[in-house]
Amino acid sequence: MGPPSRGLTTCRRGQGGTWNVTSLVGKEPELVREVEKFRLDIVGLTSTHDKGSGTSLLERAWTLYHSGVADACDLQRSLYRFATACEAAGMKISTSKSEAMVFNRKKVECLLRVKEEILPQVEEFKYLGVLFTMVKIFVPTLTYGHELWVMTERTRSRVQTAEMSFLRRVAGLSLRDRVRSSAIREELGVEPLLLRVEKSQMRWLGHLVRMPPGRLPGEVFRACSSSRRPPGRPRTRWRDYVS
Repeated sequence: MGPPSRGLTTCRRGQGGTWNVTSLVGKEPELVREVEKFRLDIVGLTSTHDKGSGTSLLERAWTLYHSGVADACDLQRSLYRFATACEAAGMKISTSKSEAMVFNRKKVECLLRVKEEILPQVEEFKYLGVLFTMVKIFVPTLTYGHELWVMTERTRSRVQTAEMSFLRRVAGLSLRDRVRSSAIREELGVEPLLLRVEKSQMRWLGHLVRMPPGRLPGEVFRACSSSRRPPGRPRTRWRDYVS
């Protein structure tokens, strides 16, 4: 790979209120420069509409470092330079594992090419078990561990309220606009989050039923307590809820 360079700069949002900058060493300078430019291009494309390199202040005191991607042509040029630098370093972009996704309120076609191959444009993809969607990431955070939830009316109301609060911001609406939740979901092409939760719970129930004897989740699911319960109304068990 050649002599170590001064490093590769990448940006990500940290918990301290700014974008952390991490340096990695051991790459050729040409590749480092193109990767650095490419990573910043991605951040700029998905998070800001500003033109020109520099920094932009986002809401809640976040600072965004960007390199000024204004349209798909700029991104295509960056991708071409990135692919060229990779080839010069003896590496190749795997087009079978590469996808393009646009963050926009409306559906926008963005055809990116690597050599003669067009990268498929998707509306969602999984990375390290996390689902990335066109409307950014809120489902994994909001529904963490939902397979074992007992969905009371209070829980349903809180989930739906949080979901619609986010979707209204994505659609540029507020409660004052008096637009139905169903209309917002239809415009964004998003299924109700409660429906997704129910599907996941039924899928997990199927796994439990098919588990062979000796597996801990299955044993816990089938177990019945022999001790006396405390006085008062018993808490709803997940097994009773799903059945």
